[in-house]
Amino acid sequence: MNMKPQKPLPKVQTQIQVDLKDAETIKCEDCDNVVFIPAFFIKRLSSIVSPTGQEALIPIQVYSCGNCGKVPDKFKQNDED
Repeated sequence: MNMKPQKPLPKVQTQIQVDLKDAETIKCEDCDNVVFIPAFFIKRLSSIVSPTGQEALIPIQVYSCGNCGKVPDKFKQNDED
């Protein structure tokens, strides 16, 4: 008797319904604007510590206020200005 291995059943993803009225709208800490645009911090990685042995520029995406340009503190890494 030759039995074929059975294929595993596909995983069923359950979609959770979320009402965005329940979500907080983030406001700029300086001007209370609620529109943000993508921005980047650029980190320079020294060739001494780079895994490739070459200097690298690494973009880190954040969001800045579309009105005044401030990056909210909660979006920053600890060492950013």
